[in-house]
Amino acid sequence: MGAGGLSGRDVLRRAIRGQRRDVALGSVLGAGHQAGEALVPVVIGYVIDRAVSRGDGGQLLLWIAALAVAYLGLSFSFRFGARAGERASEVAAHELRTEVVERILDPAGGADDGRLPGALTNIATEDARRVGAVNMALVLGISALTALFVGALFLLRISVLLGLVVLLGTPLLLWLGHLLSKPLERRSEAEQERAAHASGIAADLVAGLRVLKGIGAESAAVARYRRTSRDSLTATLRAARAQAWQNGVVLTLTGVFIALVVLVGGRLAAQGDISLGELVSAVGLALFLLGPLSEFPWLNSEYAQARASAARIADVLAAPPAVLPGPGRMPRPVEGHIRLRRVSYRTLIDVELEAGPGEVIGVVAPDAADAEALLRCLSRRSDPESGSVELDGVDLATLDPADIRTAVLVAEHDADLFEGTLADNISAAAPPSADIGRAMAASGADEVALTLPHGVASTVTERGRSLSGGQRQRVALARALAADPPVLVVHDPATAVDAVTEARIAAGIRDTRRERTTVLVTTSPALLAVTDRVVLVEGGRVTDTAGHADLVHRRANYRTAVLS
Repeated sequence: MGAGGLSGRDVLRRAIRGQRRDVALGSVLGAGHQAGEALVPVVIGYVIDRAVSRGDGGQLLLWIAALAVAYLGLSFSFRFGARAGERASEVAAHELRTEVVERILDPAGGADDGRLPGALTNIATEDARRVGAVNMALVLGISALTALFVGALFLLRISVLLGLVVLLGTPLLLWLGHLLSKPLERRSEAEQERAAHASGIAADLVAGLRVLKGIGAESAAVARYRRTSRDSLTATLRAARAQAWQNGVVLTLTGVFIALVVLVGGRLAAQGDISLGELVSAVGLALFLLGPLSEFPWLNSEYAQARASAARIADVLAAPPAVLPGPGRMPRPVEGHIRLRRVSYRTLIDVELEAGPGEVIGVVAPDAADAEALLRCLSRRSDPESGSVELDGVDLATLDPADIRTAVLVAEHDADLFEGTLADNISAAAPPSADIGRAMAASGADEVALTLPHGVASTVTERGRSLSGGQRQRVALARALAADPPVLVVHDPATAVDAVTEARIAAGIRDTRRERTTVLVTTSPALLAVTDRVVLVEGGRVTDTAGHADLVHRRANYRTAVLS
């Protein structure tokens, strides 16, 4: 059961209910197909009794033509029934993927807490696919049950004893299959958890490959992934063994069941209770029933895996939000006056900070934990434990996080780029009237464009891996400047560029943000030199506020933080 009351069973129900039209169509066509398939051995038996045994060639040709027409109908029903079932599966999986991604990207947050990006990707792809596939399994299950029902009716018509054997034996077989699916469900859930964890580790290693190579940690990283991958392989092999054991046992029971039907029919024919044609029909029906019955092990395993995946999806969808929308209203227009009043959160203690339109404020926090806590409060990814963060006098805790994002942009140090052109990345959050060229010049991204073969039309690979670290930083800063929010908070935007470029970026930020509120969380002396004042945060507390030059002159610990 998810934290918000949503269970895996609820996710399964929604996946099926949302596609009930296609599931119903596929089930009707599939049931018709199976009923027609069951009719074929009955017709063959009838032909033997009415045409073959009597030597009536005309009747034989007539019934062969009837069978040909029947097979055309079977082909039609199978084709369109399978299409409806597959469409229901794919659409349900797509809708689940969309819902999971929307929850992960929800400004209220919370869904990604404690989960690696790769694990979330696995849930949004593989788990969504498995849950969506339950629609096709449902169509096939209804078709198989129809085949059993129609086959049993024909067998009852041939012999009550044969019909009872099928009607009583089938529920027993299904019940045994359900019991055998329990170990598979547990092991499938463990398999998906381990696979998702391995995927998350792999994604993190690839993202940090350059850093790992730079510090010579490749061997340790490879060893870590090998351990995780080995655990995932072990869980997968356990699930595969459970599935193979389940399928083998159910198929054995199915074979015994079919053999029993053939044995009873043979005895009845030998005693003269049924005709030769009826015996052929009975044996044909028994062999035909092997197909629908063999579906049930697969259906059980599909449903078991879908339940495990649905539970994982439910955990993400029902994850409690990190922050809740409040009853307050965003000030209109937003002037951009930001203020922290005695904010305490994690390592921060009674922090006071204020910045207004036209100001560029620097924040120096030698402890990275202090900087991270400050950024979380300013972006309202978390609410302060005490105190308040205000925008134009309105407490952020009373506002909708989505509304806050339109007014306060926090550009993280490790902001990612997206696959697409350089221009697409820079203009991603920019208003229609934005001056993209000015933002590029201010951030130094215009120089990046000059080094690329097609300028701003050049393609940037996923997460900007085709660019160097400094180039990625400049493009990410250009994107933030192009967005032109009333309040811009930038965290260490120039740690991977040379001193000349850093000085140019500092001047560009100052010029571009002349009428806006800007907070620079950094230890870069070039950036701090263009600020109106600098707030020094040590041990979670504000210990001094003054101009950059004054702090350099009077604070040894400040000199150590920004000049060493």
